[in-house]
This record gives sequence, structure tokens and C-alpha cells, in this order.
Amino acid sequence: MGEFGPGQMAKWLVFFGLVLVAIGLVVMLLGRFGVFKLPGDLDFGSKNWRIFVPITSCIVISIILTLILWIIKFFHG
Repeated sequence: MGEFGPGQMAKWLVFFGLVLVAIGLVVMLLGRFGVFKLPGDLDFGSKNWRIFVPITSCIVISIILTLILWIIKFFHG
């Protein structure tokens, strides 16, 4: 394989950092399109605290990702 030293670890940390930034950008874009305000998304709290549980949004995102992966698998072989 190869040596796993500080340089290799730094590359992995940069890669995972970029992945986290990409996921954050996607979540921000989905929020602007109203994905996290669907009926069934629970949002409750008071003046000093808030709890948000995006049940419906998670189901919709899961269905979309499942369809995308199914289509990729279907056409890939």
C-alpha cells in the first residue's frame, strides 16, 4: 500500500473538510427551496429553546437519493 504519515493524514482531513462544506451548501440550498418546511416536519419550542425534527424532509430526501442510486445502478450494469 503506502506509508500513512502526516502528509497523507492532512490530505484526508482536507478531503473530509471539503465533503462537509459541500454537504452544508446542499443543506443551505435545500432550505432556501423550502424542503425543511414540509408538513410533518416537527418544529416546537419556546423563547429560549427550539427543537426541529425534519421527519418528512428526511423521507423525501431518502426517496430521491434511492431513485438516483437505482438509476445509476440500472444504467451502469
